Amino acid sequence: MNYTIKKVSEMTGLSIPTIRYYDKEGLLPDLQRKESGYRIFSDQDLEAIDLIECFKESGLTIREIRHFMSLVKQGDATLAERLEIFQHHIARLEEKLAAAQNALEHSRRTLAFYEIASKTGSEESAKEVYLARYGEAGE
Repeated sequence: MNYTIKKVSEMTGLSIPTIRYYDKEGLLPDLQRKESGYRIFSDQDLEAIDLIECFKESGLTIREIRHFMSLVKQGDATLAERLEIFQHHIARLEEKLAAAQNALEHSRRTLAFYEIASKTGSEESAKEVYLARYGEAGE
């Protein structure tokens, strides 16, 4: 199926200028155009946009994403390099997930403290209750 840039914007939540930027930066190497110059997006282009957003979320730069997309265009000869890129991609995501998990746990402990402080009306008395309930490390 083919889509207009407006439809792709609606489907992905990305702005039209962002989608144009991806095209200009060579991140959508197979993107077709009408004779009038209008972009024609395919389901494959939508999958590429989804991958681009995934890569961006994990911290890859536009340059790194462009390199990956050029490898895809080159075909099977680049499978090993693409595998390596995805291994690094997964490692970055796991690091971000671990950091987010740590921040969440810390926030939960802090929330528990402030819930106690709010009920007791004092941070000092909340410390005693909190430590009795959760221990030194808040476990």
